[in-house]
Formats: sequence, structure tokens, C-alpha cells
Amino acid sequence: MKLTDTHSHLYDTAFNADREEALARAAAAGVEHLLLPGIDSESHGALFDLCRRHPGQCVPMMGLHPTSVNDNPHWREELALAERYLTAPPEGIARFCAVGEIGLDYYWSGEFVAEQVEAFVSQCRLAARLGLPVAIHTRAAWDDMCRIVGEEAKAAAETGLRLRGVFHAFSEDTGTYRKLKACGDFAFGIGGVVTFRKSKLADTVREMELDDIVLETDCPYLTPAPHRGERNESAYVRFVCEKVAELKGLPPGEVAAATTANAKRIFGI
Repeated sequence: MKLTDTHSHLYDTAFNADREEALARAAAAGVEHLLLPGIDSESHGALFDLCRRHPGQCVPMMGLHPTSVNDNPHWREELALAERYLTAPPEGIARFCAVGEIGLDYYWSGEFVAEQVEAFVSQCRLAARLGLPVAIHTRAAWDDMCRIVGEEAKAAAETGLRLRGVFHAFSEDTGTYRKLKACGDFAFGIGGVVTFRKSKLADTVREMELDDIVLETDCPYLTPAPHRGERNESAYVRFVCEKVAELKGLPPGEVAAATTANAKRIFGI
């Protein structure tokens, strides 16, 4: 069973003691590719180092995370740096597979909404110009997200471009899924939340088309059952695969093959 973890923070300090071992465990679990999002300049060194050591297996994204905009007087400089990397990757990095992790996050503060929206819209437009997908983070901001993605997808199409990508860590209801699906060519990153007993995501996944799903861990966060409460890692994406298969009434191998094909189509890996 071959799998792709479309959202892994394996470069995070949570893995400083056993990063290579965690990568080996992922490979042993059938995880062929780990897609690693960029957050801000503080994460770039560790991200690039890991991808240089494991080219092809660890595939980088580049973007400015919404919470890195908050209370940051230099966020526009960070945004410009991400754009420079996307147009001219640093030495040892062949390419970036997506503009991400970008989005809106009002959970911690509503003080920086205008700045987050500006950064998000700018990066969506950059992705459309570069022909890259986006990896979108959303927390406590779904009304604005649905509106902005709809507007930006329409505007891109009117100029012969295309806004496409993945709603990372998607855990919303069927109504939100339908709204976002209507915006265009977007898939949904399903992670450990789908294994939680009280998650509303189970009903959404039952309704989803398999072509709309990619699998992820968001490690070291959002650990799936049966390891909930522990540090997450990319090897655990197989538990997400098994739960999606259960909900869809399909063999795990079929879900693994379909979601991996979706990831390859979207991210060009």
C-alpha cells in the first residue's frame, strides 16, 4: 500500500531527537512522499535541509502562514522572500510543489484580519500566475475563506489562469464541503480528525467523492487514533487511510491508490 502524506512538518523541533528514524518509519509504512509546507523564514533552514538530504521523498512548499502575519511588522518582507524563493528556488531545491501553507486564521486574534487577507490574496494570485496549487489553512474564518476563494478563482479564470489546490486539515460539515467544491478545482486534506469519535467529519467524508480527497497528518499535530495524545508522525497517515476506507466502504488499498494519484495530479510529484 503506497501512501502520500500531503502535509507534514517533519522539520519541526518536535522531531529533533528522531527525525531520520521517523522518516524511516514513514517509509516502512508505505509513505513514498512527504509534502512539507513552508511557514515563515524561521522554518526555512530546517525545511531546506531536510529536503536536500532526502530529495524526492521530502518535497517542499513555500508560503507565509497566516499566524506568522499576526503582530509581525515585517510580514510583507516575509511575503516578498517567499515569492523570491518560489520564482528562484535556493541551491539544492529543485522546485516547490505548492504555495503553502497560506490562508486565514482568526482563532488567536481578530486584530490582524486585514493583513491576513492581504497576504492570502497576494499568495493566491501568485500561485495562479506560477501555475502552482495552494495549500490552504483555515481556522475560525470559513465565511471569509469561502468568499475570497470564490472571488479569486473567478478572477483567475477570467484572465485565463486557474486557482487550484487543497484545503488542508479539512474538518468541516457537508455544507462547507459543497460550497468549496463549487469554487473549482480543490481537494480536501483529510487527517487525524476523521478518526476522532465525535468528529462531524465522518459524515462529510462519506459524502465526498474519492477524487476530492488527499491524505495528510499535519504532524506533529492532530494525531489520529489509536495514537491520539502522542506526537503525530507521517507513518500514522495509514490510520487515516484505514478510517477513510471504513467510512467509504472500500478496501484501504483502493483509498491509498486513489488519494496518492490525487496528490500526484495536484502537486506534480
